[in-house]
Amino acid sequence: MHGSDSSAIAEAPDVEPTATAPRGRRGPYASTPARRAEIVRAALASFAEHGYERASLRDIAARADLTHAALLRHFASKDDLLLAALAQRDDDDEEVARRIMQSKVSAERVLSSVLSDEFAHPEHQRNWLAITVAATNPHHPAHDFFIARRERMRVHFSSGQLTTAHDGEELTADDKVTMLMAMIDGLRIQALLDPSREVLPLLETFMRLITTDDDRHGTLEASSRAD
Repeated sequence: MHGSDSSAIAEAPDVEPTATAPRGRRGPYASTPARRAEIVRAALASFAEHGYERASLRDIAARADLTHAALLRHFASKDDLLLAALAQRDDDDEEVARRIMQSKVSAERVLSSVLSDEFAHPEHQRNWLAITVAATNPHHPAHDFFIARRERMRVHFSSGQLTTAHDGEELTADDKVTMLMAMIDGLRIQALLDPSREVLPLLETFMRLITTDDDRHGTLEASSRAD
């Protein structure tokens, strides 16, 4: 818990009680999956706007049209909400990737297309990048999430030659994931330093350099896991 977000939550209802509220449907138990989804969406918006450290459970509750205490009936802490928000962000990006693939975009452009919305919003991008950097600390609540995401990506790559003008160098699947994630994070920083520069085409070039035809098919599904 963080600061005032640790208030007791003993019997708080999901909605403010009114004289006309129907009996027998206590808020926390009515449409709980849908309510949790609304809260996660509110958390995504709050983390994107304020960053993880400055976002508060009270702000998230207000965005979800809940009391602070009612929110805590669904998520015990801001850490729990962060993990749920990261997972939802991955799911959203996967859905975007599926739609892009259905539009017959070339394989090396799928990832840059998925990332285009993020790169168009520098402040949101800065806040999500800050979470990624903070999660390098093994004690950060999202550390294991990012490690697991990296492992999910790795299975979509095969070993292969690096395409250059010189003799090809063998790259393992782990090498490729490391290089790709480093490239994306580096492009994030460069885009924030100089917003006028178009950097995502460089990612398309990089994808052509490090991937084989088999990789390009496999990484379509994994493309949203890189951010």
